[in-house]
Amino acid sequence: MESIVDYPIVVFAISLVATAMAALLGAALARRGAVNEETLQYLGVVQTATLTLLGLVVGFTFSMAVGRYDQRKNYEEEEANAIGTEYVRAELLPEAETAKVLAGLRAYLNLRIEWYSEKDKTRLREIDARTARLQEELWDVVRRRAKAEPTPLMTLAVSGMNDVLNTQGYTQAAWWNRIPQAAWALMLSLAVCANVLVGIGAQAKARQAFLFVLPLVVALSFLLIADIDSPRRGLIAVSPSNLLSLAQSLGPR
Repeated sequence: MESIVDYPIVVFAISLVATAMAALLGAALARRGAVNEETLQYLGVVQTATLTLLGLVVGFTFSMAVGRYDQRKNYEEEEANAIGTEYVRAELLPEAETAKVLAGLRAYLNLRIEWYSEKDKTRLREIDARTARLQEELWDVVRRRAKAEPTPLMTLAVSGMNDVLNTQGYTQAAWWNRIPQAAWALMLSLAVCANVLVGIGAQAKARQAFLFVLPLVVALSFLLIADIDSPRRGLIAVSPSNLLSLAQSLGPR
């Protein structure tokens, strides 16, 4: 199920509005005298501590997003390698089974390429259903032959097909592995608190011109994290370049 964090531009808008309003709230509190001189003496320490914690959390979350992005790229490469390897090993099967497996792997490869670039949920469900049926058909071919001829060569063909099926599952799991919403809530809460403190300090020190700098920087940081963490909606997406290269090496589809 999709959520707000699946749309980076929405994350940017919400974070920008929330942090800007927090900065304005801090400035309003300072103007109304809600913060006395004694409190202002400790404001710099609290600001520094809060901003440092915010920076650490944002940096840690960015690292999580990049790690997940790299994982998705690695599994796309593994998928291409597994399909290419099984395509070669299919020649170890008898001629009739070889033709079925080769045709099935070509169709399977095309489905995997579509899956990486498709954004429509209805179309994705159709691709997933066709992929599952094709996996069953391919596995059934090698399983029947391996049972009829339990030889080392058949073992290689079965092992290769097992890798094809497993890498697809690993890829799906990697695309579901997203930054927890609790982490987003924590970042936004820290950003709001930090901007309230910045607003108080800016008003108290007549530096209102810099009041919206931090909200913009925070919102841009959230936008980048959300974009990297969103497999289908972000601009920074995983391209099936290895699968496309494999399809080209196999000839016309």
